[in-house]
Amino acid sequence: MTSQRPSTADVLVIGGGVIGLACAHYLLQSGRSVTVLDRGSIGNGSSHANCGTLTPSHAPPLAAPGMIGKALGWMLRPDAPLYVAPRFDPALWRWLWRFARRCNQRDWLQAAQAKAALLHASRTLIETLVRDEQMDCEFAADGVLYAFRNSRVFEETIADRDALADLGIPSEVWDAATLREREPALRDDLVGGMWLPGDASLRPDRYVAELARIVRAAGGTIVEDCAVTGFRRDGARIAAVATMRPVTGAGEINPRDIILATGAWSPLFAKQLGIALPIQPGKGYSITYDALVLMPRRPLLLKERSVCVTAWGSGFRLGSTMEFSGYDTSLNRTRLDALERASREYLREPVGAVKREEWFGWRPMTWDDLPILGRAPGSENLWLATGHGMLGVSMSAITGLLLSELLTGRAPSLDMAPYSAQRFAHG
Repeated sequence: MTSQRPSTADVLVIGGGVIGLACAHYLLQSGRSVTVLDRGSIGNGSSHANCGTLTPSHAPPLAAPGMIGKALGWMLRPDAPLYVAPRFDPALWRWLWRFARRCNQRDWLQAAQAKAALLHASRTLIETLVRDEQMDCEFAADGVLYAFRNSRVFEETIADRDALADLGIPSEVWDAATLREREPALRDDLVGGMWLPGDASLRPDRYVAELARIVRAAGGTIVEDCAVTGFRRDGARIAAVATMRPVTGAGEINPRDIILATGAWSPLFAKQLGIALPIQPGKGYSITYDALVLMPRRPLLLKERSVCVTAWGSGFRLGSTMEFSGYDTSLNRTRLDALERASREYLREPVGAVKREEWFGWRPMTWDDLPILGRAPGSENLWLATGHGMLGVSMSAITGLLLSELLTGRAPSLDMAPYSAQRFAHG
């Protein structure tokens, strides 16, 4: 733990998760000095125990044609892949209304193309980063396999392969016999699979730890147990981050630039500056076990149940689901049990002998399923790197590169318009 309390900073990154640390790394490479603050310990947020897949195949957005009918069918099922906890929350219902309005072909294609650009670029950058920095994070470029129990769902999914191909996402269809041969961890009663060879995986907690290592090695400062509790404006400039609380006391930082990389908490910070970010916390769950005897050879998506399975040399994880319940801090036993129940429907060995961790984390969900990257509205020196939904790890490297390009005045590698906060200006 770093207990240093800086009073000045060149670039101040608020948030020590995968996005904040990736931004710090690329900024340091660009010659800027960086201080990263985190209210807890590094990597303890939504980066910690997600499934760690790097998935260009997930470019198609959640807001898709037909999603409304599917979601309504799930509403009364507490163990469904998508669950909205009953409560009075006008902000959530406004968010859901905007999400519903995007469930059409035109908006779907626009968002899919914008997501694909980020995901393809980041997939390449992460593999390069892991190799060049010798990151010990169990990276594997084995693709992701979608496994199917239902023939109708299988046929409907493979019928959409052309749409994936148009987004630069290759796929390969496996019949039941090929599936049994190439993935013996799966049960014999599955009807087929679709392999996405362009995807990859890593162990996310180790990836975050390695990002922290290379940030420190490059001269970056990381301050843990340091809560940012307010800001001070000077016209269009955020002149200071006010009142931090590290273990050694409180203070104020006067940075040249600030990057807000606080995930699902970003709208709460932005609200203090009069900036409205349409982000809802989408709660996801995972269970981590010791390694199985019969481990899957590659990450799996149990398609009908929307459950992800990731196997590393160091362990085995079940994860996913999406729950809109605000910032509720309870572990929902119904949803955890649904992960294990799904695993039993697909895997010969569905759970590990030793359960190491039951976990939840909040994903920062925007209603158009695109991140918010770039300068904050009405500010000269506040930058946003948030709203990555379920794909923070997948989009981490390209986010860091783009923010470093913006802050150093270079032309960004991608067109930034689809990710700008200005897209929300008209509601």
